[in-house]
Amino acid sequence: MTPSLSNTKLGLLVAWPTFWTGFPIKFAIVLLLLAGGLHPWEGTGLGFLILLSIPIDIWALGVCARTVFLERLRVDTPPGFGLSLWWKWAFFSAIYLPILYLLVGIVTSTAKAITASAIELVETHLIEIPVAEQISLELTLWGSVAAVVLLLLLLGWLAGLGALAKVHLRGTVQLDKSYGEIVRYWDLLRVPADQTLLLVAMIGVGVVCVFLFWGLLPVNTPHPHDEYEYTFVIKNEKPIKPTDVIKKTEQVLSRASLTIDELEKGEKQKGKGDGQAGGSAEKGKPIAVKNEKKPLPSAASTASSHNDEHAHEHSNGDHAH
Repeated sequence: MTPSLSNTKLGLLVAWPTFWTGFPIKFAIVLLLLAGGLHPWEGTGLGFLILLSIPIDIWALGVCARTVFLERLRVDTPPGFGLSLWWKWAFFSAIYLPILYLLVGIVTSTAKAITASAIELVETHLIEIPVAEQISLELTLWGSVAAVVLLLLLLGWLAGLGALAKVHLRGTVQLDKSYGEIVRYWDLLRVPADQTLLLVAMIGVGVVCVFLFWGLLPVNTPHPHDEYEYTFVIKNEKPIKPTDVIKKTEQVLSRASLTIDELEKGEKQKGKGDGQAGGSAEKGKPIAVKNEKKPLPSAASTASSHNDEHAHEHSNGDHAH
């Protein structure tokens, strides 16, 4: 008996792993577009990304949907299942997602207007709300309403995807096997018929992508001008060696000693030249008498001379008597 799954759960079980299975390959394509100077979210870059994502999505959807059908519904899908399911999902999403966007926008704008009117009414008749609390209150009121509406619409989108997936159950083959046998059957499906060819193909694609990336990157990536001066350059300081420091110190000291010797020789030669010039000048001039200054008498000698004079006066007085 085939296990029953709701449309929403089946859509989520298939869509979620499909997205993450193709995401790494799409991310590599995005890097290549950016290296080539094309923005993948607008214009030509977006067109290239959508076109290159189509075969990736078809392959990922076929692998993930077959896995879910084997594990949960115990049925095997026919060949071409991924392509058949992909174009139905793409058609349904192309209609449903724009409607979802419009409805969420309308609900958000309406909720913002109602919230602003309600807060203005409260401030007019009840209390005045500070600015910070007002912003938080508005964001909580209209954001919660918009989030609930968006969640309900996403659940409806997943339910539609699940309903389209269930349509393919009519052409599937029921497997009357145990869970272990089904798992082994699924493991054997992942083994390619020609493993060497698959390995060479994957390595070749990887090498080509790497060469494309590095071939496009240096030309179209912004880089500093050739005359730009780097101000924040980290200099690698060399380790200090004691022997080198000692050698440099000895060299500086030897240069300093040589400089001092040369200065002393220059002063001696200058002194000899001054002496010869002074002797030649003294031959034609009268000898000038030098006024030698006598040293001033000290206090002790002054006092002794004063005492001698006083004693001499007393002796003269005695002779007079």
